[in-house]
Amino acid sequence: MTRTSWLGSATAGAAAALTTSATAYLLTHDPNEPGHYPTCALLEVTGFWCPACGGTRAAHALLHGDVAGAAARNPLILVLVLVALTLVGRFMIQRRRPLHARRALPTWVPVAVGVGILVFGVLRNVPGWTWLSPA
Repeated sequence: MTRTSWLGSATAGAAAALTTSATAYLLTHDPNEPGHYPTCALLEVTGFWCPACGGTRAAHALLHGDVAGAAARNPLILVLVLVALTLVGRFMIQRRRPLHARRALPTWVPVAVGVGILVFGVLRNVPGWTWLSPA
């Protein structure tokens, strides 16, 4: 095993361990009860909802099988979960290919995700668009 492949495996293992730990915490600690999680700094300072506001509650609802509740709290989380699962699946497929046959992620993908998050953050603060506000 080369140093690069060992480092990649260690990084993937650390990411998996961190994700598992965070998921286990989120499964057992309800974000709807005060005191478990910090409040959004942007909301506290400006009164505007950031793109992630309601995201922890949405992830908690999603982990408990409540897709409608997750969509009501932050619909962006559902989209980002699908994007993340797609990227992980792509990574797993690419990892099995020889190095010369692997394809890099197109540059438009992270740009599109970033622009989508930014647009969602602006739209959810449009007056009268309460359907995008965290429930």
